[in-house]
Amino acid sequence: MDAWFARTHASLCGAACVVPEGITRGPLRIRGSRIDASVPAWAHRIDLRDHLIFPGLINSHEHLQVNAVPPLPGAQVFPNSYAWIEAFQSHFGDAAVLAALRVPKALRLRHGALKNLLAGTTCVAHHDPWHEALDAEDFPVALLRDYGWSYALGWSSYGPPVQQSFAQTPIDQPWMIHLAEGSDATAQGELAELDELGGLAGHSVLVHGVGMREQDIDRVIERGAGVVWCPTSNQRLLGRTLDPRRLAEAGRLALGTDSRLSGSRDLLEELRAASMHADLTPQQLLGLVSTDASRLLRLPWHGSLQAGANADLLIVEDRGGDPQASLLGLERSDIRAVVRDGLPRIADTDFADWFAVAGVETVSVLLDGRPKLLAKALADPELLALEPGLELATVRHAPVNAVSVEARC
Repeated sequence: MDAWFARTHASLCGAACVVPEGITRGPLRIRGSRIDASVPAWAHRIDLRDHLIFPGLINSHEHLQVNAVPPLPGAQVFPNSYAWIEAFQSHFGDAAVLAALRVPKALRLRHGALKNLLAGTTCVAHHDPWHEALDAEDFPVALLRDYGWSYALGWSSYGPPVQQSFAQTPIDQPWMIHLAEGSDATAQGELAELDELGGLAGHSVLVHGVGMREQDIDRVIERGAGVVWCPTSNQRLLGRTLDPRRLAEAGRLALGTDSRLSGSRDLLEELRAASMHADLTPQQLLGLVSTDASRLLRLPWHGSLQAGANADLLIVEDRGGDPQASLLGLERSDIRAVVRDGLPRIADTDFADWFAVAGVETVSVLLDGRPKLLAKALADPELLALEPGLELATVRHAPVNAVSVEARC
């Protein structure tokens, strides 16, 4: 029997499993890199009483390579994203921007992925040209891979041409485009323009949609298309965001961070922003980063805790109250463990035994001042140096209230 595969058999016992459809109790079983209905009797058992298990979060819109690039100074509000792009051109001469862009792109992409992982995001839709670094076996997060994309209707100099890209994308794969990213007439006319070009269909994923009007939302829902909502980026650049309620009720909405260049620090922060900008239920908000995102992006094995799904998990302490609302006030340092492909990747120090039995070497780090264990494969010093709030710990912290890996359930 393959030793690595055997180590990844585990049964997580005593926790409440939380998804938009409801809360279930009973062991969550991991066989290899997948959730399974059963595991061998000798699988490692981990006592997670007084914990909640969520599916690893899905970030439906991100530009991974620019998370360390300084944003435009000031608080200027733009009529649309094209005006922001134009204003940013002179910012490329800023010394801090030049220094950030001198960092190799492969490292910047990896940093964007690590930023997501630290906040419980295990799957990301990267909206930029593919790079060979994204194919690394130890890349920190899973990525949307089978998709088509264009950048925007009004910026044809970057990315594949709209009509060509849409025509080449199979209908069972998502096709993404920034659309209606603004409040002016240009943004308001983009949905009709896209429709005239033949680019509005059931597999179209429209990012931002700030300028869409009620009749535009009607058309999106009728066609079965989806929208990725990035409220923090919208508010910072445009001074407004869309009303997401009808799209959320129709299950046609997902949540994205955009990147730190214009948006939130991470998806947990974006969830808080979403909860403040719209009257959505905790169930709906959780769906934006799990089941609804999975459906829009055609990712059936992500955002779920069903048997067969990827064993990508977010584990937190149960502090009482509505379990589905538990992520809304959560800081990334509060997360007890993030699991990807059945293996812990970052966790509190009392999960040391799980790392050990899974064969995952670790280093001690501080995340926003809190001691954690991080998989050694993710602890490249050049990578850690790019992430504010993450640093190697000089003293190894002893586990407190250690989680048992032999508890019966």
